[in-house]
Amino acid sequence: MNRQSIPRAILRHGRMAANSRMTSYNSRLSSLATATPFSSPSSFCRKQMSSASVLEDDYNDNHTTDHHFDTKGNQLDPHPLYPRLFSPLDLGPSGVLPNRALMGSMHTGLEGHSIPKWIERFALGGDASSQHDHNLERMAAYFEARAKGGMGIMVTGGIAPNRAGWVGAFAAKLTTTDEQNMHRVVTDAVHQVQVPIFGSPVNDSVASKICLQILHTGRYAYHPFAVSASATKSPISPFRARELSTSGVQTTVDDFTRTAVLAQNAGYDGVEVMGSEGYLLSQFLSPRTNMRKDMYGGSFANRARFPLDIVRSIRKATSQDFIVIFRISLLDLVDNGMSWEESLELASLLEQAGVTILNTGIGWHESRVPTIATSVPRGAFTFCTKTLRDAGVVSIPLISTNRINAPDTAESILQNEDSDMISMARPLLADPNFMRKSMDQRSDHINTCIGCNQACLDHAFVGKTASCLVNPEACHETELKTTLLPEEQRLKLNVVGAGPAGCAFAIAASKMGHQVTLYDKDARIGGQFHMAKRIPGKEEFHETLRYFEKELEANNVDVRLNTVISYDDMSHANSDGVDKWIVATGVNPRDPKIPGMDHPNVLTYIDVLKHKKPVGERVAIIGAGGIGFDVAEFLLYHDGQDRTHSDVSVSHFWEEWGIDPTQKQRGGLTGSPPTAQAKRQVHLMQRKKGKLGAGLGRTTGWIHRATLKMGNVNMINGVSYDSIDENGHLHFTRNGKQEVLEVDNIIMCAGQTPQRELHDKAVEAAGDDAADGLLPAKVYTIGGAFEAGELDAKRAIDMGTRLALRIHEADVVPGKHKFQSPKSSEEKLFEAMRKFM
Repeated sequence: MNRQSIPRAILRHGRMAANSRMTSYNSRLSSLATATPFSSPSSFCRKQMSSASVLEDDYNDNHTTDHHFDTKGNQLDPHPLYPRLFSPLDLGPSGVLPNRALMGSMHTGLEGHSIPKWIERFALGGDASSQHDHNLERMAAYFEARAKGGMGIMVTGGIAPNRAGWVGAFAAKLTTTDEQNMHRVVTDAVHQVQVPIFGSPVNDSVASKICLQILHTGRYAYHPFAVSASATKSPISPFRARELSTSGVQTTVDDFTRTAVLAQNAGYDGVEVMGSEGYLLSQFLSPRTNMRKDMYGGSFANRARFPLDIVRSIRKATSQDFIVIFRISLLDLVDNGMSWEESLELASLLEQAGVTILNTGIGWHESRVPTIATSVPRGAFTFCTKTLRDAGVVSIPLISTNRINAPDTAESILQNEDSDMISMARPLLADPNFMRKSMDQRSDHINTCIGCNQACLDHAFVGKTASCLVNPEACHETELKTTLLPEEQRLKLNVVGAGPAGCAFAIAASKMGHQVTLYDKDARIGGQFHMAKRIPGKEEFHETLRYFEKELEANNVDVRLNTVISYDDMSHANSDGVDKWIVATGVNPRDPKIPGMDHPNVLTYIDVLKHKKPVGERVAIIGAGGIGFDVAEFLLYHDGQDRTHSDVSVSHFWEEWGIDPTQKQRGGLTGSPPTAQAKRQVHLMQRKKGKLGAGLGRTTGWIHRATLKMGNVNMINGVSYDSIDENGHLHFTRNGKQEVLEVDNIIMCAGQTPQRELHDKAVEAAGDDAADGLLPAKVYTIGGAFEAGELDAKRAIDMGTRLALRIHEADVVPGKHKFQSPKSSEEKLFEAMRKFM
């Protein structure tokens, strides 16, 4: 294979040409660094506008405008519900966007990798079938699905411009013509999709666009080649970064430019330069990590030089219609981060350097403030773009981001003129047809992102291919395909249990053409999701229940509630032509067998969350897994009123986590520790030694622990439970010492066991010659009834969906009906590296 890179001499020639145009720019930048600090954003705006002519820029006249016409000049009718969201945006020479939504960058594991084939084959146990990891057909299918779902512009996951910028060892990069050619399948797939412009009398449309994100991780790199502005170690990587030399900075500018040129040659409509979230460019911009003494450190002018050099070099090396997005940090949420005045200066200078669109980033990855988890209120950070827009320092489009997961939220942000566009990433994992459903006024059928991170970010951080808890088909479009089956392959299926596993199976199976009847003993579908939605911070779970209800109805699933199904019922129904039975009966609370558990003060988590039994002010919780943490948060902060997302206060969230919306301090923090008003005294206990909540989500566990810390929860590990006395007090032993907790209630959260009565009777009947020998071969158990653990909706929904897509196959029989994707080479490599760290 030809591994020849684009000659650096070509890039250096471009950089030299750009440098000749930067003399006045550098002079202006230096004057900014020595000027009197701006007293307000408006004063900065006046200073910038009065001196804008100092900077020459071929792109200043290519400003963007609201576009109330289609591309053929016809007047558009506004959308009846979301007029701003579905108004086109004119990007000048870069063309017209059909709507105001951008699909933001996410690392999915589909971006390919640079693992040498000999390592993949011999060290990681790969074979010829592993070659799908080297091509980008899965990535193409993933983006094509979202383009067909109505996305007018999308950004890929981060692609490194050089080895030092890898996310992890041998991660995706774009540095050679061979790698360039691999990406053509992605851009071709996207460009063949025409996205409609709403309200056009001639049904006008434009081709969907896709931009490649250039990401240099800096000291966040999960490999030993990490570099940064200064020699530092981040708290989220085991590797210490070395300081990038002055010549190394200039070479890295060339590397970014080379990747942009290769991206354009591969057919990408533009690039996004990642300049936020604590990655390399953030590390140069922030005094937190930049202690340099050369031309790239010290003053803001020097700290800003590197990213501005990159933008100018890319702009010079690419065509005028090539989109350059810069992901700017408007809120670092770390001590000694960028100041707001510096963010304003940088935004203006980026526009003058040739940026087409300013996307925004919120918080460094090492920040101890949640920014995208489900506990973050919708649109909690749009005040940043609003303040920047109101300052008037830029005229290019601004994009608001973070926790925008519904069309009404997006429309409100745009109507309020917080920004010109909105960015969504994980919501497009949850539902690739988000925009099309919104345009068709079917928003109640959107499979809403609940912000759990369990199958997306948690996967990405351990090398797994991303997916989505509520949509297992995400990132697996070439593997999991919902296709209407021929009539002769369609089955009559009965499902017992309408929790997440049962609902997921029923919906997916009905879309395949099967006739599905869904039974549940309760009066409503959803199972234990109804308990989860009551936890403060998990209000989004209401949305999944709404989606299940709408999809069951839309796909003609026969739902029969308040109905208990016995094995005898299944036997009798067997003669009615039922082809197969799916048992999704869920779990039961595990009995920890502590003497005295029959005391009336002892409750289970189901008593508390489902049956709403009263709980006293002093509580001991037995079990510190996900359920124990949920119950603790419920008892600490639930005020007696169940809430939905619209009831959550953004200002309360800011106050609770120490966020300063006025940004008077560097990094946007108030300096006060996170606080919350607890309603009870809670003791959270576990038998295991070590950190409580160790098994919680990789990217959200720290949030739950911090939330309990705010409530002064007493966390006790390494205990053995002795008894519960006649007063309802808990006796336990820890470190050889017997202790007593005088509490009002003891809540059992000690895990679950499968509810397998129907399954067990089927297994028993299979060995009984006198029984109906046909029925057991038709009974498939899924979800918690198949494998109990923590309330793992991800596993339950995934298992139900995968079985539904293959239930018609002859070789899918009970006991051989659990399917999962093969491990990727990246996941295997990550697991191998972990053994040595």
